[in-house]
Amino acid sequence: MRILVIEDDSAMVAAIRRSLQSNYIIDVATNGHDGLHLADINQYDLVMLDLSLPDCSGLTVCSKLRANGYTTPILVVTARAEVQDKVSLLDVGADDYLTKPFSLDELKARIRALLRREGGTSYNSQIVVGDLVVDTASRSVSMRGQSVPLRRKEFDLLEYLARSAGKTLTRQMILDHVWEMNDNIWTNAIDVHIKYLRDKIDRRFGVRMIQTVHGIGYKLELPQPAIGGKRR
Repeated sequence: MRILVIEDDSAMVAAIRRSLQSNYIIDVATNGHDGLHLADINQYDLVMLDLSLPDCSGLTVCSKLRANGYTTPILVVTARAEVQDKVSLLDVGADDYLTKPFSLDELKARIRALLRREGGTSYNSQIVVGDLVVDTASRSVSMRGQSVPLRRKEFDLLEYLARSAGKTLTRQMILDHVWEMNDNIWTNAIDVHIKYLRDKIDRRFGVRMIQTVHGIGYKLELPQPAIGGKRR
């Protein structure tokens, strides 16, 4: 299951990640604008939203999500304990709130309760792009019915590309989404992993799916016949 954490406190993000990463995939946005963008291009089982963000209020983010028809559970974290603040949160669409400071055990319990309420998961585990099937539940990939074995980061990168199929992802977006803040990555990590994916998908099946957008990043397109059987 995947959780979006919209929080600008790096220490809190690190603590939340340590507490939840064994059971959930954690994506992080440090401001409201980026949080809305990630919620738009990805599918999450739960959003954990700080009320006080550097660029806007968590109330505004929550209200915009609900106005756009976003039905994923939203857990708001706030330092405000006044009843009216809590009422405002619930009125704009928050499903639950947690007052700072809080214990990580309580956080995990509230997340479990919200996920039970939603039936455990809010989306189909399979992402289909043409003949490519990415199964996020089993973390498996197939192309034209044939299994495509991938390493962990290769799968994470392909999943992100597949969820955003047809959209250009910048190198910074890929770094922020696929490589966690505490990952020890080298400067050409993205290019190396893109090459691995092209070897295992594009070259193996004679298609062009993983496209370079020069000077910007990469995107995944519907399968196209490879030209001369080679990729640039």
